Amino acid sequence: MRGITKKTAVLMVVLLAAGAAGTWNWWQNQQDQLPEGIVSGNGRIEANQVDIAAISAGRIKNVLVQEGDLVSAGQVLAHIDTTELRALRAKYAADLAAEEASMQEAKATVVQRMAELALKEANLRRALSLFERGTVSEHSRDEAQSEHDVAKAILEAAGKNVTARERSIDAARALIDQTDAQIADATLSTPAKGRVLYRLANPGEVVSAGGKVLTIVNLAELYMEIYLPMGEAMRVPIGSQARIKFDDAEFAIPAKVSFVSPEVQFTPKQVETRSERDKLVFRVKLRIPPSLIERHLEMVKSGARGTGYVRLDPNPPEWPDFLQKRFEGDPLDAED
Repeated sequence: MRGITKKTAVLMVVLLAAGAAGTWNWWQNQQDQLPEGIVSGNGRIEANQVDIAAISAGRIKNVLVQEGDLVSAGQVLAHIDTTELRALRAKYAADLAAEEASMQEAKATVVQRMAELALKEANLRRALSLFERGTVSEHSRDEAQSEHDVAKAILEAAGKNVTARERSIDAARALIDQTDAQIADATLSTPAKGRVLYRLANPGEVVSAGGKVLTIVNLAELYMEIYLPMGEAMRVPIGSQARIKFDDAEFAIPAKVSFVSPEVQFTPKQVETRSERDKLVFRVKLRIPPSLIERHLEMVKSGARGTGYVRLDPNPPEWPDFLQKRFEGDPLDAED
């Protein structure tokens, strides 16, 4: 390492060690200040990510937001070009019109065949009557019967043709509905209020089916995960009041315990606890109320680090003074 003497390097190591020791001592002092029945663990604010992706392959027409933009639920974020889909829909609409015309023709044919059958039935009745009187021959009677049977079969075929036309019309309408759905899916919107984390595609680019265009951080649900030893985690009631205090912040945020993992795990490397690194712990989720998030939406940042505090007992002690401070106008406890 050029420009740094051995003496300077040693001094840097000492200063880093001293800083780490100071941070540990501060955290340990905070633990010592907690009354019996309140425990803590460090973590960071997290939020679920929502990928905004194209359902079908296509070319990006436009992207209406930039990274960092705040978006509302249902807001349109991008469009996939639908020129080919609209042309395909026009073809299907023409096919439907042709099928409907064929249907009218098939129905007219049925009416014609019904009239022909009625005539053949009348001829057959007349032939049978004359045959009983001995006026016509058996051949004439059989000929009238054959003509009647043929007319009946032709009518049945015409009726089946109408049914086939109906199914063809249903298929043509289904193709139009499918295309309409694809056109609607080409408008990409967000299902939740959040902030644009990544813009992954730009106008003119072609994305495959399922290709991601944007990633949104869902700000409607923010939480911090802390890790507690079994003896403490087993005493944490769901719904218990909690506090979250960010590093270097003067105020604490009210929260509630929304989840305690049923499975034990080793302490993650990025989490500091009072116990040994390899001790088994349980994951505890502290949920920030949505009403509080809404109040400070412009200030919300996922990834912010801090410490979560949880009450263990049914009759909990008062929060220490450093956890009583609130951001101006915020409630004392979680409302949601």
